[in-house]
Amino acid sequence: MDVLITVTLVIVVALVFDFTNGFHDTANAMATSVATGALKPRTAVLISATLNLVGAFLSTEVAKTVSSGIIKEGPGGVDITPVMIFAGLVGAVLWNLTTWYLGLPSSSTHALFGGLIGAAVIGAGFNSVDFGVVLSKIVVPAVVSPLVAGSVALVATFAAYRLTKNARARGSEAGFRHGQTVSASLVSLAHGTNDAQKTMGVITLTLIAAGYQGKGTGPELWVILACGLAIGLGTYVGGWRIMKTVGKNITDVQSPQGFAAETSSAATILISSHLGFALSTTQVTSGSVIGAGLGKRLAIVHWGVVGRIATGWVVTLPAAALVGGVAAFIASTSTVGLVVVAVLAVAAGVTFYTLARRKPISAADVAGDSSDEAPVLAGEAR
Repeated sequence: MDVLITVTLVIVVALVFDFTNGFHDTANAMATSVATGALKPRTAVLISATLNLVGAFLSTEVAKTVSSGIIKEGPGGVDITPVMIFAGLVGAVLWNLTTWYLGLPSSSTHALFGGLIGAAVIGAGFNSVDFGVVLSKIVVPAVVSPLVAGSVALVATFAAYRLTKNARARGSEAGFRHGQTVSASLVSLAHGTNDAQKTMGVITLTLIAAGYQGKGTGPELWVILACGLAIGLGTYVGGWRIMKTVGKNITDVQSPQGFAAETSSAATILISSHLGFALSTTQVTSGSVIGAGLGKRLAIVHWGVVGRIATGWVVTLPAAALVGGVAAFIASTSTVGLVVVAVLAVAAGVTFYTLARRKPISAADVAGDSSDEAPVLAGEAR
């Protein structure tokens, strides 16, 4: 009975993480489309939520990487427990809420993996983690994917402006805005094929660790459905704080740039999902937006914002690992420790929500013209 209660608690927290992943990463798909006026904010998040749900059913390769690749379990591995997984999820959720409040497009993916790695190391030692898989399927894609997506977006933006330089500005802009409806939808679909699967993998790992599912098996249908609905609902809520950062504060995105950024992001994410790479869609889309900004001659780039985003990328995994490790240390002591961690996590979540309500950011802020950062030209140092 104790195991069943713990597993149930883990599943609930996993779906909460999936929900936070949805509103945290809405900016990945729709920020540029909303910023350029291609889509109205509520229409954008509705489309994104629906396609996130559809994408969750298209592939399970990333889920298998999470459930049977990073954390060793079963014969020849270690006994990873549901309590450790619970602690890792707490680390991931709290980091997501922290960066959401700050409007920082950090990686929900690395928050999740950091939390799980920290909890596993504290609970079962360093040999509980397959660092070869961490390097090949997390660290390397984290470094390469934003560079690839950014480079593609840079070239695509340059080509778009060159090809349409003799066209009427209004006509070409309108065409690119229509194109953004398709390209943004592709990013949402890709987001579902990658990010929703990470929570599927965590729940599957929990069921395997508790003995309710066989080692090496993939996610059950009910897990896929629950995760797809959770991330879709979170997406519909709309993470306007982060969406403003991506759509407004990195660069002044125009329709050709938005189309180029979204298309390169979608291609990168879909290919990675097919290969089972659990990459950060946040890093991919942010890299694409930066590349799109640089692809336009004399584009305005807000390098201070870029620096803060890059710092967040570096800090995310170790920060979430630290919180996950502390949570695992407390939760593993007894049932009381588990309850203490749960209560503290809820209190932290309420605190961030209360603080956010004091400085609200709405859909109107994302679609507006203001930016919080003084601009500099792409070729200039700050």
